[in-house]
Amino acid sequence: MSDLSSFKDQLKKRTKKFAHDCVKFSLNLPNDQLGRHISGQLIRCSTSVAANYRASCIAQTVPTLISKMSIAIEEADESEFWIEFALDEGLNSDSNGLVLITEAHEIASILIK
Repeated sequence: MSDLSSFKDQLKKRTKKFAHDCVKFSLNLPNDQLGRHISGQLIRCSTSVAANYRASCIAQTVPTLISKMSIAIEEADESEFWIEFALDEGLNSDSNGLVLITEAHEIASILIK
C-alpha cells in the first residue's frame, strides 16, 4: 500500500471516529429545544465531514474532488462551532467536548493542506 493510500485510509477512519464521537456527545445534550437543535446540527455536520471526505477519495474529476473536500472543511469548522456553543451554554460538561473541538480543528487543518 502506498503512503498516500495509507494516509487516505487513516483519515477515513479518523473522520468516521470523529462523527461517532460527535454523535455520542450530541446524545448527552439535554432534551430541550436548544439541546435538540444543537444535537441535530452537530450530528448533521460531523457525519458530513466523514461522508464528504470519503466521497473526495473516489472523486472522478478535479472539480468534484475540490467540491467534496471544501464541504468537508466547512463541516469540520461548523462541528467545532456547535461543540463550542454547547459548552458555552453549559449544556454538556463532558471533558470530551474539548477533545472534540481540538479534533475538529485538526481535521479541518489537515484537509486544508
